[in-house]
Amino acid sequence: DRVGKFTQADKGTIFLDEISTASPGLQVKLLRVLQEFEFEPVGSTKTQRVDSRVILATNEDLAEAVKQGRFRQDLYYRVNVINIELPPLRERLADIPLLAEHFLARTAEEAGKKVSAFREDALAALQRYSWPGNVRELQNVVERSVLLSRGSEIGPEDLPSHLAVGQPLNVQPLTGKALKDAMEAPERAIILEMLELNNWNRNATADALGINRTTLYKKMKRLGLMEAPRHVRA
Repeated sequence: DRVGKFTQADKGTIFLDEISTASPGLQVKLLRVLQEFEFEPVGSTKTQRVDSRVILATNEDLAEAVKQGRFRQDLYYRVNVINIELPPLRERLADIPLLAEHFLARTAEEAGKKVSAFREDALAALQRYSWPGNVRELQNVVERSVLLSRGSEIGPEDLPSHLAVGQPLNVQPLTGKALKDAMEAPERAIILEMLELNNWNRNATADALGINRTTLYKKMKRLGLMEAPRHVRA
């Protein structure tokens, strides 16, 4: 008797995030819904029809996933009707103050803290950083700064050390390394910081980073972060 997501989205919109991680079985079911607009709910033999707008998001190149056999080609062509590419946050510097102030106001209200604004030097520090974790990373940094702040404004001293004024993003020469290898160090540092902030709770860390638990697990395994330090486990 439980109402499913597509049933709830009838005459409305359903948003499916991280679609690249969908299992082969789910891809088959999704393809049928998108082609025929009908499905059978779990545990039922009765076919239901829906009329929904479907929006999907991914941080992967689905065309490449198709080549690697991880994503169905027929589903790819079915979902790739209107493709909107959202540039990374580092290419949208004007958005950073607006987003940061939004997250500040929301966090201050939820936490009951009288923090009302960023100082100009703190905003400048935010705009110098490259934000490999995009908006989710910015949200986490702002939430952390609000919770740790002792004044009514966020200053550079309230930001994580790698964002402090006078410490612009340190981009080292690749010296023969592939870009993927060069990006592993900052990615590992971000994931490690989020794990420590969430006491190595993978569900909470995945939520903070804006990825699902499976994606986080794969990244942790690739970056050698499968075991917490002894002081955390204790």
